[in-house]
Amino acid sequence: MEQHVITLFHRSIEAKMQVGEQLAPLIAEASEMIVHALVGNNKILLCGNGSSSAIAQVFSANLINRFEQERPGLPALTLGTDATSLSAIADVASYSDVYAKQVRALGVPGDILVIISTSGKPGNLIQAVQAAHDRDMSVIALTGCDGGDISALLDVNDIELQVPLDSRPRIHEVHMLSVFCLCDLIDQQLFGVSPAYD
Repeated sequence: MEQHVITLFHRSIEAKMQVGEQLAPLIAEASEMIVHALVGNNKILLCGNGSSSAIAQVFSANLINRFEQERPGLPALTLGTDATSLSAIADVASYSDVYAKQVRALGVPGDILVIISTSGKPGNLIQAVQAAHDRDMSVIALTGCDGGDISALLDVNDIELQVPLDSRPRIHEVHMLSVFCLCDLIDQQLFGVSPAYD
């Protein structure tokens, strides 16, 4: 059992090393896009399904509260966390509209939608990307595998952080690390905050 745990740690490390150099310039670019939006008094909307929704909530919590050191809060909102709105939209419209309706209601030009998905195929996330584009919002998509249908919807104003792996747990792990990298870079650019371990 212990050896299996060590093997899982090694697989996680190997997955991160495999995609790190590919993602590094894209993560830096995505952080700059977010900073530009925040400096322009815009906000960050985030969404995902299942574990990806949890990662989106971690991202928004780190923006609103703090990452490693105290600093002013940043405007971010994870869509789908209000069960009443979620169930009302799903009941009257359909589940594929649960994020798109919120994007249309809350998003304004200049805001950014962050989509997190291991497959890039869920209909509700695809609809959200289309709604964001309709609102003149840029999209940052954290995807896995081949990016799925979301990848095909992105345009020149969007950024895809694609993790070309087949293992869902490994994709989630890289997505979480990417979120932490984004938080670190955003804090450095906006506040000159250096991590405590530097």
